[in-house]
Order: sequence, then C-alpha cells, then structure tokens
Amino acid sequence: MGFDLDMTLADTRTGIAAVYDELAVRLGVVIDSAAVISRLGPPLEVELANWLPAGDVPAAAALFRELYPATALPLHIAMDGAHAAIKAVRAAGGRVIVVTGKNVHDARRTVDLLGFDVDEVVGSVFGADKGGALASFGAAAYVGDHVADIEAARAGGAVSVTVATGPYTVGELRDHGADVALSDLTEFAAWFADWN
Repeated sequence: MGFDLDMTLADTRTGIAAVYDELAVRLGVVIDSAAVISRLGPPLEVELANWLPAGDVPAAAALFRELYPATALPLHIAMDGAHAAIKAVRAAGGRVIVVTGKNVHDARRTVDLLGFDVDEVVGSVFGADKGGALASFGAAAYVGDHVADIEAARAGGAVSVTVATGPYTVGELRDHGADVALSDLTEFAAWFADWN
C-alpha cells in the first residue's frame, strides 16, 4: 500500500507555513503562506515560482530545505487515522511505502518523527512520476489527497484511494476519477477490510 505524506498521513501545514514565513523575511519578499498551504502537493520549486523570479528559485529552495528541519518538523502532527491506517495494512500482512513530492530527507524525518511504521520512503516525485515507485514496490493501491495522486495511482497500476484532507472535496476527487474517495483516514480501516 502506498501513501502520500503531506495532508494524507501528516498535517504539515503549520510547519510549512512557518518556513515560508521565515523565508519571506530572509529574502525580503512577500509570500502568502496561507495560500501556499491551501494547495500543498506540487514540488517546492513549483510553489516558489509563484513568488520569485525563476532565477531566484534554486537558492530559495536550498534555503527552504536548510530551514525545514528546525522550523517545520517540530510542528508536524499525524493526520487523524494515519496510524490506524498503517496498522490495518500491517495487520493484514501488507507492506507500506510513502511516495511524496517532499524531498526524501525531510520526508524520512517526518515519518520518523511521527512514528509511522513504513518499509520505504520515496521523495521528490509528483503526479504520474510517482507511478514508477509504486509499480516497483508492487503497490496495489495508493492513498493521497491531491488529484495528482489519482494520476500517480493510475501510472503505477494501483487503485486510487483519496482522502478529502487536502485541497479537494470528496466530490471533486470523485469527479477527477478516484476509485475511492474518503473524508479522511479515519474511514480507511473499514474500507481496507472490505477491499482486502
């Protein structure tokens, strides 16, 4: 079973907003961190391009990643139902992989901090680019909060399971072609028991 990280397993909004706020101060630019966290999912560089000239994005991304461990990580919390979802997969003899747009170092730090019992963490992939990791792991399903996670599941040959804890509603996720649309991970274990 594959899982996305930000806003699927982990509520990282407060931490990410704190890093963007600090980045804005250090760079002397305006960044609306509330807008940023309302659309988490795409890679860091894509978001930074909304606020900075293209030539400034690489250095800003490097600074963001430098600030992240001390500024963002302490503010991350597990999403409701996240531990129970992983436990349900484990109890059925399944393996768990996290496949995320977040860089692998911060993804692993988040997984470790929140105590998620996973077999592998793959980072810095988004949308259909997640498909290769899911296919190589043999993931039967991929759980995410973004319409791009539906594309990821399709690309990896997996069932698309979505949770409406990110920028999209249950209805929007269904309209985008999700095989399964849950309100949040508290509904996952019951779905998984029936599906499995």
